[in-house]
Amino acid sequence: MTEYDFPPTLTRIRFGRGLLDKLGEYTRPCGGTALLVCGHTSARGNGALGQALASLEAAGVRAYVIDGITPQSTAVDAAAAQARATRADVIVGIGGGSVLDAAKATAVAVAHGPSGPLVGTILTPHADCLPVVAVPTTAGSGAEVTKGAIITDTARGLKSGIRGFDVFPKIALVDPALTDTQPRGVAMTSGFDAVTHAIEALAARSSRPHTDTIARQALDLLPDALRRIAAGHCSSETRDRMAFGAVLGGILVASASTCLPHRMQQAMGTPDRPGPTHGQGLALLYPAWLESLQQAAPEAAARVADALRTDSTREAVAQLLTLTDLRRSLRSVGYGPEDIPGFVARITGNIDNDPHPDPDTTLITSIYERAL
Repeated sequence: MTEYDFPPTLTRIRFGRGLLDKLGEYTRPCGGTALLVCGHTSARGNGALGQALASLEAAGVRAYVIDGITPQSTAVDAAAAQARATRADVIVGIGGGSVLDAAKATAVAVAHGPSGPLVGTILTPHADCLPVVAVPTTAGSGAEVTKGAIITDTARGLKSGIRGFDVFPKIALVDPALTDTQPRGVAMTSGFDAVTHAIEALAARSSRPHTDTIARQALDLLPDALRRIAAGHCSSETRDRMAFGAVLGGILVASASTCLPHRMQQAMGTPDRPGPTHGQGLALLYPAWLESLQQAAPEAAARVADALRTDSTREAVAQLLTLTDLRRSLRSVGYGPEDIPGFVARITGNIDNDPHPDPDTTLITSIYERAL
């Protein structure tokens, strides 16, 4: 196993194959009792949960398990209640982006109160928040290193972020071996999500020379790795490159944030109609956003094109979407013009980071319409 220690960030990042066996070693300094949260089936099915529990036990950490966690305020509040009841010292999250977001929301809900009212807010620091050890099983969301947790407040029907420094995981344990068994479709959607983090960091108004450097490094890794996985060439080296690029993408989300596609995708989901996954939703919107970006913010579009070594970012991304079977329209997944006003009304978060000169509801509406 080769471990990689990232430069200092607010989350301590450890990267390397086989690191799941060291989960207990990294968790024990946070305390002797952990609440471990994971999804419905994959962590049990691929053996990650058993491996994690064995490592925690060997390190003297008592673990209580909640499997089937969802990024819904009701589920998060139930997990926070169990954390209090078991006097957990630390939350361990094992899963994809939605599981890690639920784990982070659980940790802050213990101190800040019910999670529903926290959705859409930026938290002030609170000393009683629990630390989180985040173990991603997909390569894409970067949730293991970001200060946001995308949660749906079931009372308001609002899907948005709980944000703030308290949301940062304390430790990210990134073991690329955990992505070896993920289904092709999951690898495609999560991988495209990682690509968008690098593209949007380059285009964003908050981009800086150091974030541009990280974004270019990510784009040197991610599209090629995603093409290889799409073609069935799933070597450990390719999976490692994908996972490494995804962590870089998460660092970019934490430092340069994202642009309109992320705000617009989050607004597509409701409790009654969750809609496509995050990566699928981004894929639906990206061609239309890139077309608009080329017209309205050509300097930002040129930075992205240069990093991708292409004359047309829109064509390069369209080819990638075709290879990964993600090139579709909003209509193809059941949306129509009648859905757009609801999407627009549910937009939350900062839209001014987008490089468009005047990002407003007119622009957002036009992008949705082009994506139909």
